[in-house]
Order: sequence, then structure tokens, then C-alpha cells
Amino acid sequence: MSSLPALDNFLKKYHQAYIDRLGESPRYYPQGENSVCIEGEFDTDSSTDETVTWRPVKRDETGTFSNVDSALEITLRSEIDDFYGAYFSAPLLFDSKWGDGELLQVWNDTDFEYLQQNIIGHLMMKRKLQQPPTWFIGVLGDGDRMLTVDNSDGSVWIEIPGEQPCEKLGDSLNEFIASLTPRVAPPELHIEESMPELDHPGIWHRIKLMWRNLRGH
Repeated sequence: MSSLPALDNFLKKYHQAYIDRLGESPRYYPQGENSVCIEGEFDTDSSTDETVTWRPVKRDETGTFSNVDSALEITLRSEIDDFYGAYFSAPLLFDSKWGDGELLQVWNDTDFEYLQQNIIGHLMMKRKLQQPPTWFIGVLGDGDRMLTVDNSDGSVWIEIPGEQPCEKLGDSLNEFIASLTPRVAPPELHIEESMPELDHPGIWHRIKLMWRNLRGH
């Protein structure tokens, strides 16, 4: 178990929910991106509209955000390493008392690099807006509301891009994840316009849309 046991538990429940409901592992559109999560053989030249079945895989070595700390002269809470650095996984769909949503995860090493760039961009914009630092963990609903962690105390909030966090959802990331229920649903293929500075398919579609809105402020 990691120091974020609710995530360990949620990942186990997530995979089992798909087995129980559909008789197979969750499906995902990798769009040419390989991952240790993929079950069976994977052809990197396969069509972008083909799905794969996958399961979360514990990383041999936890990914860290120490380079982000150094780049921005900030100390991010250790939970960010526990949340994003412990596993390789597709995004995780959930139901909650606040509505349905999606927890972001890292599909492969390239995703982790893009994630770090996006976290840096988000923190730089918070600094520009003279707002306390937060870092995102997912989205609610159609993606216009981010789920963020307050870096000062670890609490989880709803945050509209460009604004201060507006609704507290939990005192800690572990508490928040423990309140969620896995949502069994068909995979969604994201077709998006190219954004060269953040060009990456699939997993960051919603975050990129929010980041684009944020840059307009």
C-alpha cells in the first residue's frame, strides 16, 4: 500500500467493477500510445479509433515532481507524487455526490512528462493571477470544473479555470478519493484540434481545453 491508500483501493474496485458488470477489463482509446497497462499485444500503427483493454500497473519506481519544485521554487505536497507517480493507468471515471467526473492518471512515461508541463503551466498561471497554488487531479461533469488540491493544506476543491477554488470537497485527497464510486461506462474517443504547445492525444483533452480557457484570462 502507498501513502494514498484510497487510491490503491479505488483502482482495485475500478477494475473489478468492469469485470463484474461487463465481463472484461476497462477499455481505452490509446491513440497509438503504448503502455504497460495494455492487456495483450499492441500495435502502435493501429487505428486511432480502436480500443484496448487495460489494468492499472504499479510503477517500479515512484515518479516525482522534484523538477517542478526546482523550476518554480515551490514545494509541492507529497500527495502529488502518490497520486500521479505510483501507477500507470488510464483516466478513472467516477460517480460522487457532486456528480460524475474523471480522475486523471498517467498512461506512460511520456504522459508523465506532459503532466509535469501542464502542472507547471497551471502553477504559473495561478502565480500570474496572484492566487494561492493548487494542482489539478481531474474534472467534474463536462470538464468546465477542475478538481484541485490546495497546496497549503491538502484539501480538495472545485475550481473554475482562472478563478479561486469555490467549493471544498474534502479535507484531504485520501478522504476525497475514498468518497468516490467507480463508474462503468464505454470509453470516449476525444477528437480535438491541435494545440502544438501541449500536443498530446486523449488523456489530457479536458485539461487542455481548460488550460486554453485559462490562458485567455
